[in-house]
Amino acid sequence: MTDFKGIPVQLERKPVKSGEKYRTPQGFTAIRDGIKQAWSPAAPAPGPKPRWLRAPMPAGRKFDAVRGIVREHRLSTVCEEAHCPNIGECWNAGTATLMLMGSVCTRACRFCAVDTGNPRGWLDADEPANAARTVALMGLSYVVLTSVNRDDLPDGGAGHFAACVRAIHAESPRTAVEALTPDFQGVKADVETVVDSGIVVFAQNIETVLRLTHPVRDPRAGYRQTLGVLGHAKRHRPSVLTKTSLMLGLGETEDELLATMDDLRAVGCDLLTLGQYLRPTANHLPVARFVTPEEFGRFREAALARGFLECVSGPMVRSSYRAERALEGSNCGIMTSGVAAAPA
Repeated sequence: MTDFKGIPVQLERKPVKSGEKYRTPQGFTAIRDGIKQAWSPAAPAPGPKPRWLRAPMPAGRKFDAVRGIVREHRLSTVCEEAHCPNIGECWNAGTATLMLMGSVCTRACRFCAVDTGNPRGWLDADEPANAARTVALMGLSYVVLTSVNRDDLPDGGAGHFAACVRAIHAESPRTAVEALTPDFQGVKADVETVVDSGIVVFAQNIETVLRLTHPVRDPRAGYRQTLGVLGHAKRHRPSVLTKTSLMLGLGETEDELLATMDDLRAVGCDLLTLGQYLRPTANHLPVARFVTPEEFGRFREAALARGFLECVSGPMVRSSYRAERALEGSNCGIMTSGVAAAPA
């Protein structure tokens, strides 16, 4: 801000590049896309993206209606902000994902392009009411609530998360809510706060196999910590389904993936999603390989054989993909051969 003849003038700010620090409107600093600019040359990709990773253009009557509402009322969804390739299919089905507690995460996982920083306790007190309004305006029958990690808050944001769930149910009592939460640093009482809020599914993503956990995830996250969170959620309220997700193509072996499935079933995890890791920026972890649709189909069968109620598995699958159909036993309609592997 400067002035011309005593009149304040707002100077145009240059766009923040990936990996650069910036100051948020709330007054704290953050790093764009979560990871600082790499000093070493970017690792090459394992060849061009295969044809099965091409997403269809979003379209459909319900999609157009929902998009119009989102634009008119300036609503915020993870579906749009993350450029999810499945937005058309999910919105046409009356499902969407909302991000809670801001857009700055206290952690810096090397696969994730969410900005990182320390929000220093900032929360939007109007968010529960706004989340409820968004769900009602979009006419959602199923909503996934997720959030950044908020290690700066005493309860990791569990109370705020639960308040959003209750507000949604007060406004839209027939809407089913899935909570895709942080790990709350493994604090059981905070897990219980969310599990007791009226959700139908409690999710916490394990992301990858044990060996790759700390090259992939922030040091404050942990393979055993996530298993503990999922296990406690199931023991505390068995009627709530528990769910997790893994990204494939980071260098894991098939034996490691199967061992992870066994560990998840040992703590009672009900639902599993498997999808292809795609590098968000040159500063993030490279893709080790592109997993074929046939392999995703085989891994789904292995998961079902281990007792998962469903395993939604395919190259374009993300943790919230068609969440409302997870118990239909159909892999959400995904085909597992040739170019038809991408959700239609």
